[in-house]
Amino acid sequence: MRSLWRQGLRFAALLALSALALQLVFVARIALMAVVDPESTTFQRSEMWRLVAQRRPLEWGQQWVALAQVSAHLQRAVIASEDAAFTEHVGVDWEAIERAWERNQRAEAQAARRAARQPAARPRHPPKVVGGSTITQQLAKNLLLSGERTVLRKGQELVLTLALEVLLSKQRILEIYLNNVEWGEGLFGAQAAARYYFRVDAARLGPEPAARLAVMLPAPKRFEKARGSSYVAERAAVIVERMGAVDLPP
Repeated sequence: MRSLWRQGLRFAALLALSALALQLVFVARIALMAVVDPESTTFQRSEMWRLVAQRRPLEWGQQWVALAQVSAHLQRAVIASEDAAFTEHVGVDWEAIERAWERNQRAEAQAARRAARQPAARPRHPPKVVGGSTITQQLAKNLLLSGERTVLRKGQELVLTLALEVLLSKQRILEIYLNNVEWGEGLFGAQAAARYYFRVDAARLGPEPAARLAVMLPAPKRFEKARGSSYVAERAAVIVERMGAVDLPP
């Protein structure tokens, strides 16, 4: 019995050391990003393998540019759309998470009421889950983590988010994000998106084109096919109005 207990303790210690070693590797990679531009992200590599597995043409668009070469309009539009408190929080916007949770609860309650009123009706799609992730959280997830949704992965995302905020400046976080975020099938980064959608460099994007690109971020593959829709135009107009109140990281 004592032998089994000792073996269990050794196994637990080995797991703890392995977990610690993994965190140190992640932290070292993030620290290196302060001076070295990441060549790719975990999400990008998974997308590449998906296209290869589906035997689809591998058309890839990405070109790294410094943050100074990305239009301030696009920087403001993305912050206004994705993370209005980007310059103020330390990686996690707890108020945004609380608001998202409340919206999800209301959506679930409405879906339950509809189902109660029409029990024999055709089943509807489940209510859309609204997230409260910051730009830093999105970067942590796409840079280093898989797309699975588990409590353990969410905890790892939080650790990496805090590491990004401690080791990198807000400007650097935004720079890496804008150079790696998805803007369509096999299309990543502000420069590639600006060239593909508007035939200009990222530095020359005006307020309205910048806002349209920001609208696409939550679902780039879907909006790539519907970028001329009335929803995109209306949402872009709202973002343009908000851009004036956005502070860029110093």
